[in-house]
Amino acid sequence: MKKITIALNTINDVKFFVNTVSRYDFDVDLISGRYAVDAKSIMGIFSLDLSKPISVEIHDDNCQEFLDQIKGFIIED
Repeated sequence: MKKITIALNTINDVKFFVNTVSRYDFDVDLISGRYAVDAKSIMGIFSLDLSKPISVEIHDDNCQEFLDQIKGFIIED
């Protein structure tokens, strides 16, 4: 499992993120505060507070291609 932090600032960011993560077989969860949602659920993502950074848990160790595709959303710690 890999953990990163992202920011989704616009509706188009959310749509691109969901379309990207939906192409992969592994599970991805988004966590904001005490809420966790499936990253493949656009409705779930919009239920989160998108004004703050979101933690991402990728349930696969072989996810570099996915990380490369979403690198524009990743917040450098």
